[in-house]
Amino acid sequence: MSSGAVDHYNTRGFVSGLDVFDPQEAVALRAYIDGLLQSVMDADDLRNSYSINSYHPVCAGLWDLVTEPRIVALVRDVLGPEAVCWGTHLFAKFPHDGKEVPFHQDAVYWPFTPTKTTTVWLAIDDVGADNAPLQFVPGSHLEGPISHQLLDLDGTRVLGRRATGMETRTARAVNELRAGQVSLHSDLLLHGSDANTSERRRAGLTLRYAAAEVRLIPGFDEWRHASVHVLDGDPSGFWNDRPRPDGEHPELMADIWGDFDGQSVDAG
Repeated sequence: MSSGAVDHYNTRGFVSGLDVFDPQEAVALRAYIDGLLQSVMDADDLRNSYSINSYHPVCAGLWDLVTEPRIVALVRDVLGPEAVCWGTHLFAKFPHDGKEVPFHQDAVYWPFTPTKTTTVWLAIDDVGADNAPLQFVPGSHLEGPISHQLLDLDGTRVLGRRATGMETRTARAVNELRAGQVSLHSDLLLHGSDANTSERRRAGLTLRYAAAEVRLIPGFDEWRHASVHVLDGDPSGFWNDRPRPDGEHPELMADIWGDFDGQSVDAG
């Protein structure tokens, strides 16, 4: 990443439009995600298009993305050489999905100290203004933690919290990406996305990386169970280092993943 891109990340809270996979690789990546989605949604259980949450310990293709050298090189530029990937989540908004992602800070959901996590948002599909792109509030990460209100999970949203005072925050940066490109954003940056009212799917894979120095608040030890060391890893040994799985086994997660911030998997 250029020094200008790193400066943009530090001052604005995000950097976008970074090339990782070329168009041919992006086609293969989309085919892989299509197959994974289909296998989960066709399964005889209640999982849906939001259920592929931290499947990288059981799906070799996702583990390979977590450890992809071109991606972790970008992570190094913002977190340093000692880092872990502690989570992944596929956000697949199908045409006319109907669910918004309310504006929020990731850090309010995560039991980490300090807040030193970056999210790599990998575009599986082309993302434009018409199919519910992610939106950022530039510079909001510099404000520290912002209060959030609790929301009913009534089928119109994916998350159950919204940052307060959003009506006065009119500045937005729209995260338009070509399939195969990525953005990175800070865990304190306000961001969200509208419902997808278009005829095009908008799928993005989030890869969550933390500096190895990050620790968990008491009672949340399970958050390190799915972690994978990248770059120089974690010399302290605090974070687990999950090995590459021996193939694709999304069925192993059917009884593990039950909800996402209270959103039942049968909520539609």
